[in-house]
Amino acid sequence: MARTYSIDIDLGTKAPEFELRDSVTNNLVNLYDVKGEKGTVVMFICNHCPFVKHVNEEIVRLANDYRVLGFGFVAISSNDVENYPDDHPKLMHENARKHNFTFPYLYDETQEVAKAYQAACTPDFYVFDADLKLVYHGQLDDSRPQNGIPVTGRSIREALDAILNNRKVAEIQKPSLGCGIKWKPEN
Repeated sequence: MARTYSIDIDLGTKAPEFELRDSVTNNLVNLYDVKGEKGTVVMFICNHCPFVKHVNEEIVRLANDYRVLGFGFVAISSNDVENYPDDHPKLMHENARKHNFTFPYLYDETQEVAKAYQAACTPDFYVFDADLKLVYHGQLDDSRPQNGIPVTGRSIREALDAILNNRKVAEIQKPSLGCGIKWKPEN
């Protein structure tokens, strides 16, 4: 499996706006539909990546634990489904149902949203504050497939707890690691 790290992005960057189709409801969903009162978590994931499969249960737990505290959550898949058919929106729908996603799972067909966010891998996590300014971009936690470290969501949980407690989110942030986004071939 290819290993790609997330790209370093300046903290304070404003969340790029989007409007994408939800693979479960088929409704168009935009950034303000998912924005939480306290903050918003944007996750770039997909169906087939072993790194994402490794953390699916924890991202659902994370969303369930923090949504009630005022945080919005959204997952976006930007992979090229022509060459990676396992990431097709129909299968995204099935995957969301299988894992009981309690957040929209959006399909970025043009890949423009992934480019706007500078997403590089799956999973790639972004935490924005109440003003939609980036306060955290990095890993879910230290767990990776086959490294024996339990999946806890610790890195994201610490960022969300800092926001809840009006503390500054730690500026030293470990990048996420996963499969590279499957970009469409350039024509």
